Amino acid sequence: MNNKLATLVSLAALALVTLACGIQTNIPSANTPGPVVTDEISVNAPDGDANLTLTFGAGKLTLAPGAKKLIEGTAKYNIPDFKPEIKTTGGDISITQGNYQMNKFPSLGDIENTWELKLGSDPLALTVNAGAYEGHFDFGGLALTALTVNDGAAQVTADFSSPNPEKMSMLSYKTGASNVTLKNLANANFAEFVFESGAGNYNLNFGGKLQRESKVTIRSGMSNLTLVIPTGVTATVTVNSGLSNVQFPSNWSQHGDTYTQKGDGPALVIIIEMGAGNVNITE
Repeated sequence: MNNKLATLVSLAALALVTLACGIQTNIPSANTPGPVVTDEISVNAPDGDANLTLTFGAGKLTLAPGAKKLIEGTAKYNIPDFKPEIKTTGGDISITQGNYQMNKFPSLGDIENTWELKLGSDPLALTVNAGAYEGHFDFGGLALTALTVNDGAAQVTADFSSPNPEKMSMLSYKTGASNVTLKNLANANFAEFVFESGAGNYNLNFGGKLQRESKVTIRSGMSNLTLVIPTGVTATVTVNSGLSNVQFPSNWSQHGDTYTQKGDGPALVIIIEMGAGNVNITE
């Protein structure tokens, strides 16, 4: 297991141990990982609308375009309870990591739990529910009608490397204390984007081509937030926080808590509600 993943899982285990301090209990023996098993994952696209939900705990999750079906790929794991379960009901498809019973403490450095998945070109509403994990997502060119990501302590990089051919109604991302980088968000083609986070480091890059007016709401705790907004994009950023330090380019104008860049094309409207931290607007 790589160092990033080991750190995330170790923090989760440490939290459990801390909560247990002062409680008299017998800790079961360690659950020793076995040989690595590889499961093939393959699901055809339904006739109608597709709603895909991926539920993933600790490990490494990779998503990319390029599948001939709705979803294709592999799951590699060395603890039997990590075996993924696939359920299909009409257009609703779920792929869920099996329950790993945390009443036994594994040798963290030996855990293998990796999903490497590709998504097809059919219109899709995608939901990703994850825990303490490392995520690498390329949503470039996928026909996403909606995207929801919910995760815990995470290390995630997501890229909309090419435009979404579908109009996305909502992009929602909720995370805990994490490091998250979202690239080329303008290519997501969303009407509304809601980003909610705890303490952490967050880089939201609105590169790509903005196809229509888009509204962004950011709610964050004590964090470092970077907004990358290319020159020439009509943009307004309002920061509602009494304890935040805001940095912005010289070609932007400030009126109270509102920062504006003049440009051409559809407008990008961003509202930030932050407890405390740093907001860096850059190009």
